Amino acid sequence: MITLTPDAEKELAAYFEANPDMEKSVRLYLMPGGCSGAVVGMALDKANELDDTEEVSGIAFCSAKAFHEEVGDFTVDCTYAGFKVTTERPLPDLGGGCSSCGGGCAGCH
Repeated sequence: MITLTPDAEKELAAYFEANPDMEKSVRLYLMPGGCSGAVVGMALDKANELDDTEEVSGIAFCSAKAFHEEVGDFTVDCTYAGFKVTTERPLPDLGGGCSSCGGGCAGCH
């Protein structure tokens, strides 16, 4: 299940209204996040046979079935820094964190 906060719904609606030729299809996917660890990214993309899809507010959201099963439901919010996607369960560890910056946390800040 995908939940859009009112702010996220408003921003997505404005984007697609300003870009009427864009297909209203958004992929949610796992990406490394550097010092912060893994995060859920968003990209314009069409679903394929390996995806779960759900339409919310006229926008098709897709994610890999295995990823969706692992992390559970998604909530999409819009903050001052852009979209933020949270999940029902913790994201898998991709080996990031401060050690990925070289030199531990002191090297990240």
